[in-house]
Formats: sequence, C-alpha cells, structure tokens
Amino acid sequence: MNSLLLPPLMQEYFAAARDNDWDALAACFIEGGIAVDEGHTYLGRAEIIRWREETGSQWTYTSELTKAEPVGATGYHVVNHLEGDFPGGVADLHYQFTFKEDLIYTLTIAP
Repeated sequence: MNSLLLPPLMQEYFAAARDNDWDALAACFIEGGIAVDEGHTYLGRAEIIRWREETGSQWTYTSELTKAEPVGATGYHVVNHLEGDFPGGVADLHYQFTFKEDLIYTLTIAP
C-alpha cells in the first residue's frame, strides 16, 4: 500500500486485506453490509469473511493504491494496481465504497 491519504476506515480495510485478517476486514462493514466481486454478491459479515477466505489465498500478488477520492458525501472510489500470478498478471481494480453508520455499507470491485 502506498501513501495515498485515506480516511481511517479505508486504512483499516486495506490493512486488514493486506494482513489477511478477514475478521477485521468484515468488521469494517455494517452488519448487513454488501460486497460485490467478480459478479458475485456477498451479504453480511459472515459471507464477506467466507468470500475473502476463498479468494484471499487463491493468488499471490502485490498491490499499490494508485487513486483515492471521495464520491459525494457517502462514497469513496479507490484504484488498486495488482501484479501477480493470477490470469493476465496485471490488473487495476476499482473499489467503489458507500458508507452508512460510519462503516462500509456496500463495496463493489470491478476492473
């Protein structure tokens, strides 16, 4: 992760992702939070943990946050540049966050 200025909640989310701490990552979401990745929707903290456990160990990669900006009053857009042993080897993933009750309400990850 690089030195882009992120709100504390976003720092917690990306630190938990980096450290494979899926409980801490899920705690960044409201109880009924939603994550959408690769066309699949995960509802609630238990499903979010399961999603990250399954996908977190699938590939080895490095990541660098290359862009971070607020979107309106309740959102954030982050671009994460990945390089690794996944198909294609390089990807820029767009993370679209929306917040509710000072936690993540929805997260959509797309190329």
